Amino acid sequence: MTHVAYVSTYVPKRCGLATYTDHLRQWVREAGRGRAEDTVIAMVDDQERLEEYDARTWFLRRNVIDAYREMARRLNESPVDVVSLQHEFGIFGGDAGAHIVEFVRELRKPLVTTFHTVLEHPEEPYRRVQRALAERSDRIVVMSRCALQILGRVYGVPMGKMVHIPHGTPVPTPERRSAIRKLLGWSGRRVLMTFGLLGPGKGIDLILRALPSVIERVPDVLYAIVGQTHPEIRRRDGEAYREQLESMVRNLGLSRHVVMVNRYLSEQDLVDHILACDLYVTPYPGMQQITSGTLAYAVGLGRPVLSTPYVYARDLLEGMGELLIPYGDVEAWSQALIRLLSDDTVLRRYEWRMAQIGREMYWPRVGETHLELFDQVARLGAGASGGTAVATVSR
Repeated sequence: MTHVAYVSTYVPKRCGLATYTDHLRQWVREAGRGRAEDTVIAMVDDQERLEEYDARTWFLRRNVIDAYREMARRLNESPVDVVSLQHEFGIFGGDAGAHIVEFVRELRKPLVTTFHTVLEHPEEPYRRVQRALAERSDRIVVMSRCALQILGRVYGVPMGKMVHIPHGTPVPTPERRSAIRKLLGWSGRRVLMTFGLLGPGKGIDLILRALPSVIERVPDVLYAIVGQTHPEIRRRDGEAYREQLESMVRNLGLSRHVVMVNRYLSEQDLVDHILACDLYVTPYPGMQQITSGTLAYAVGLGRPVLSTPYVYARDLLEGMGELLIPYGDVEAWSQALIRLLSDDTVLRRYEWRMAQIGREMYWPRVGETHLELFDQVARLGAGASGGTAVATVSR
């Protein structure tokens, strides 16, 4: 019976990392069939309302450096067998999130760290923080095979210390698709979709510039831009970016072909929207991104996709380079959208290919693999020696 402690942001915080950790915890517990105990250590800001969290949650104050050492000591004295650290830059306090290094240095329990970002060309202090976490971890989990190469080449992490486990996705229910499309008002339309917290880093303006040419060949096309403005951007700039996109829509004459869903989506709402679209797009400008939960969900749910060739997209869509379109090439994006949206045979072929990839990504499988890894690390008690090898997890 392995007792896992998860260190991450956590629900009810509206954050992709919080949602991911909640699902991981749920499916590890499911895989353990009631045997797996766990503890959640939630990263919280000073202004958060802690009463909204589950009463059993442990809290770690983001900006209080002493709290990181104290939490490590508390875990050292607890019955926890292994710690699962979900690492993302911007989550932890200190310069480049350096406070979390104090936590792992004080920790005496076995440590499995999931890197949600791996910087290929890191500047200081980012390089120093990521290297310190890698050195202290007994196992490092990444969701992209490319990240394995980067960690080895840039940070000197031995291959035997790393494990590739895909990003988890829901099990699709394609029989619901027709009813959902009708409910959303998407029946009779060719729907392409983007989801996520709205901000300039999503590349949405690229799709808007490509749409006029697409409309000429696919007159029933509808672009669904789903998600609220990123809270940090809204706090700093209000809704200026959304208003800029709305202005583009008007100026390009796209009002009948673009819908902006400006609300928070529950997990089921998100799954329904992705399931209902015909084509999912991630036109992101940043090429170093090694994880995209929304692209993973789209593939896991069997939806055809187009993307810019950032690290995670190249890895997930290996062998399908025709689905990777350069950022900024409006003409190439227009032609790719036309090719997929104007031909049912092409769409069905890519639906099938996505479904083949997605089978390895369903949460029940991902939860089983994580539990196997946690069991192995805990059993060998590798944490006290700071990186003793453990057996390879089967895939």
